[in-house]
Amino acid sequence: MRLQTLAEARWIFVILAVLIVGSWFVSPWLSLVFVILAIYTLAFFRDPERVSPNEDNAVLAAADGTVTDIIEVDEPEVLKIKMRRVGIFLSIFNVHTNRTPVAGRVIYREHRKGLCLDARRADCSEKNESMTWAFQNSRATIVVRQLTGAIARRIVGWAKVGDELARGERFGMIRFGSRTEVYLPLNASVVVNVGDRVAGGSTVIARLADQ
Repeated sequence: MRLQTLAEARWIFVILAVLIVGSWFVSPWLSLVFVILAIYTLAFFRDPERVSPNEDNAVLAAADGTVTDIIEVDEPEVLKIKMRRVGIFLSIFNVHTNRTPVAGRVIYREHRKGLCLDARRADCSEKNESMTWAFQNSRATIVVRQLTGAIARRIVGWAKVGDELARGERFGMIRFGSRTEVYLPLNASVVVNVGDRVAGGSTVIARLADQ
């Protein structure tokens, strides 16, 4: 557990505490339902420490989850060039803290309003509410997009433009099921496949080309 992450759920815990106490006078069984929800919420907002590989050219997963697609697309917000996108779907059981794929400076952070379609849908990347980030170092600029899902309704950003972050450092989170995308240079070598499960801040998803 981590206090900053748990703090994002403070009002959820307050509401659940009120419901637990209030429902006890109606039915202890109903109160038990809210206790179970509180335990699940505590588990959802877990934020374990991760050890990042010490490889200068490694690009790490920005989130826990399952790789759903690896495709070439036009990155529309930051670099506005064709890049290779690795999409990661986060279920309601995954850790939802997002971590930097590379060490570098935050040069872009922009929130965009949108829908809350199922994060597994192919068109959610263009239609859903999102926050786009860019991390730049001497090797490359990596773009990351946080997307809401059918259940997730809030994107949280902890880092700011100008911050220097280490590889695997936390920069934000998404509440409940969602999607995170990592945009890579075309000459990067992707080392994961669709269907692979990855852990944010520790799983290597690609390696940048040697300079």
